[in-house]
Amino acid sequence: MSPQRSPLRHGLWLLALLGSQAFAGWQDSLPGAQVIGTGEFRMYGFDVYNARLWSVSRPLASDQPFALELIYQRAISREDLVQASIDEIKRLSGPSISAGQLEAWQAQMQQSFIDVQAGTRITGVYLPGQGARFFVGQQLQYEVKDPQFARAFFDIWFDPRTRNPQLRQQLLGTAKP
Repeated sequence: MSPQRSPLRHGLWLLALLGSQAFAGWQDSLPGAQVIGTGEFRMYGFDVYNARLWSVSRPLASDQPFALELIYQRAISREDLVQASIDEIKRLSGPSISAGQLEAWQAQMQQSFIDVQAGTRITGVYLPGQGARFFVGQQLQYEVKDPQFARAFFDIWFDPRTRNPQLRQQLLGTAKP
């Protein structure tokens, strides 16, 4: 092999390796996942986000991992996303969650979320008994290693008392046509 070809081959190999890592994302946490359901969230007549629920089990099982993908349709600040999540967790959990716990979870969500624009994709992966991973696009943004947080966070969409039962049914694939 000529010495001139060796750097070229090494460069091509490096590009192939980096390219494969660039495509790695939340799907690595959930191999074989398929869309269970889709829906959109609107508030006051405005599109806020489109949502897709991914899982390897259908119907969704509470002891199985899943991914909730949100594709935002408008600009929303990180602070507003975090505050809306905290408000819903408080509403659904009531006094079972302490103020200190909520404060810690708020700090975790500050690291998990970003300011979003139309087209921003955030995917939360629920890992039973472990916690949650949050991806922006295909990049891991942050991992929260707290199973209680993960359950409380995803209950925003999947608890029967959710503010949007129609979206819940659409995501779970149980909505009636």
